[in-house]
Amino acid sequence: MDGKFDSRHPLVGLVDEISRLNGRLKTTFAASRRAIGLGESEMMVLNAVVEAERPPTVPQIGRSLGSPRQLVQRATNALVARGLIETAANPDHKRAGLLVPTARGIAMKREADAAAEALGAGLSAAVDAETAHEATRLLRTIRRALEERLRAGG
Repeated sequence: MDGKFDSRHPLVGLVDEISRLNGRLKTTFAASRRAIGLGESEMMVLNAVVEAERPPTVPQIGRSLGSPRQLVQRATNALVARGLIETAANPDHKRAGLLVPTARGIAMKREADAAAEALGAGLSAAVDAETAHEATRLLRTIRRALEERLRAGG
């Protein structure tokens, strides 16, 4: 640790660093989403839908990303209007439809990924790929543990 609040719980410091990193990453990679003409919330929802293991609902995306359901719904509506995602019947819920990407949405996501890849390659001198992979693995482990705790009611 090398901050003035090193005595706090490590997860408190992690939350602070993630918040700061999130802001820097949004700024750094904004060009990749602007290149395809999507706003930040639209890109967030498109990513969530394309990368999902199974089709999510608007409330699930909101909970997963810590975003208000209304924000996710507006972005979803914009993506549906552009033909990038579509809704499908949800056998578990009458009103919360499942969100699935269209071929056009997947292609647009891959285009944004390619632009982000180029930006990431430019950063490789500062952060090597192995460090980024390890950080991703560790953060995923923490996220999954927190999700499990939330599902258990804790």
